[in-house]
Amino acid sequence: MGIELELHSRGGRSRDTLLRGSYEHGDALARALERIGPRDADRLSRVDPYGDTFFGEQDAGVAAQEAEALAGRSANEGEKAALLDLAALLAECAATPGSHVWFMGD
Repeated sequence: MGIELELHSRGGRSRDTLLRGSYEHGDALARALERIGPRDADRLSRVDPYGDTFFGEQDAGVAAQEAEALAGRSANEGEKAALLDLAALLAECAATPGSHVWFMGD
């Protein structure tokens, strides 16, 4: 099981709208997100590890803060790297009007 990430511009899900992807931390990211609940991270607890989840720029801003906080508490270096990469991608989304992050679960 893994989760791949893509940041897309306005409304698309094609290579034409792809701004950036993150594919190297899929398994570690899935493990990190698997253990959290709504009390730990309201937005990130909504990510479906088996399907697709989309965050627009407003949700991405909140989720970026959640990912940073979770990375700070992570004891596993692989999961910490995955969460920091996620936080950076979400922050980029929050700063890009009309964009969204696509979580692609296995």
